[in-house]
Amino acid sequence: MSDTQQSIGKVYLIGAGPGDPKLLTLKAAEAIAASDVVVYDYLVNPEILAHARRGVELIYAGKRAGETSILQSEINRILIDHARQGQVVARLKGGDPFIFGRGGEEAEALVEAGIAWEVVPGISSGIAAAAYAGIPLTHRNYSSSVAFLTGHNKPHRQFDWRSAAHLAETLVIFMCAETIAEIARALLDAGRRSSTPIAIIRWGTYEDQQVFTATLEEIADDGLDLVSLGITSPAIAIIGEVVSLKDKLRWFKHQAFELGALTALSI
Repeated sequence: MSDTQQSIGKVYLIGAGPGDPKLLTLKAAEAIAASDVVVYDYLVNPEILAHARRGVELIYAGKRAGETSILQSEINRILIDHARQGQVVARLKGGDPFIFGRGGEEAEALVEAGIAWEVVPGISSGIAAAAYAGIPLTHRNYSSSVAFLTGHNKPHRQFDWRSAAHLAETLVIFMCAETIAEIARALLDAGRRSSTPIAIIRWGTYEDQQVFTATLEEIADDGLDLVSLGITSPAIAIIGEVVSLKDKLRWFKHQAFELGALTALSI
């Protein structure tokens, strides 16, 4: 490495975990404490910022569906500019940076700019939200495979849900509050059983976590207004027979709703 490169700072791409601040890893806490600048996302629990040194620069770079937000190219520029000033930057992302967190895109930009960087893996919401809802993603009697998918793709990369329907016995779908009904219909069209249980988890691992359960057929109902029933972002969906264990294995106190019962009450 040249002297010029040595004088440039460093960027940590840090997984801040799913929400519960105690699920932050020790390495993540150490990297945050060592940083001069913290760039954080919408889904990062504010309590995690307490690990930063007093007086560091905090930069909010959150993105929310349907709202005007900072462009990814601008976030990349912020990381690069601060590192070029010799600063250590903590880039905090909800969950894990390399699981639907655009961490790969930011890492590419850092490599192309010649910036030193390191990834600090975090506990993915796809794993933690299910666990806090009492849903094991795999179980010898119910599921021997799991697939992680996103419910939010770029317009030019429409996902083939018919092909994905049988990828695994358990499907975990991120960022799907606005698209889960459409996804459920596609899975049914592809032959997934109508009685397949589904859990939609909002604010997974937070104290106000909510878990909505239903069947694929109920979620796919064209007349169902999920927003009016409280199903909005941030949400993650678990689809598969393992969802049937949620009551037996419930250990974390949260609000639980049966979608069929809610629908009947709303009529």
